[in-house]
Amino acid sequence: MLRRALDGLYASGAVLAALCVLAILALMIAASIGRVMEWRVSWVNDVVAWLCAASAFLGMAYSFRNGDFVRVTLVLESASPTARWRLELASLLVAAVAIGYLAWWAVAFTWESWVFGDVAGGMVPIPMWMPQLSFAVGALIFWVAVLDECARVLTGAKPSYTVLVEQRHARGDFSQEL
Repeated sequence: MLRRALDGLYASGAVLAALCVLAILALMIAASIGRVMEWRVSWVNDVVAWLCAASAFLGMAYSFRNGDFVRVTLVLESASPTARWRLELASLLVAAVAIGYLAWWAVAFTWESWVFGDVAGGMVPIPMWMPQLSFAVGALIFWVAVLDECARVLTGAKPSYTVLVEQRHARGDFSQEL
């Protein structure tokens, strides 16, 4: 049940990220039409920038868990199983601390923007906590995903990103490789 909830959380972040990309598409098409019609569309750039950041952070956990992050595995592939386990765990623990720190400050900055009533200085006077919220939520979901992988590796299981990449390779799908 917990596994299903966590996977749902990561998938929800991915869906929100995809909706942000779709909103970028719609805004860019509307802006293109607006320029031809001589409408004022300079505000679109601000919103598109916020949506780009939102799509990146909201989709991180899903990408991480599915093995779509760039990983340098040269050392891991040549290490013994015990050394590989230790290296995976050490890297996940470092990532958990770093991403936890990022998430803490993302939430703190978002909270401060809400408390102080910060407003964007661009063409659209949007309260800053609104675009910052996607950053904070995405960082929190990513932190949960890293902690989830830490727990998985601690119990002796392979990281899910490794399992899913191996499954893709077993099917003959090397499309994610550079």
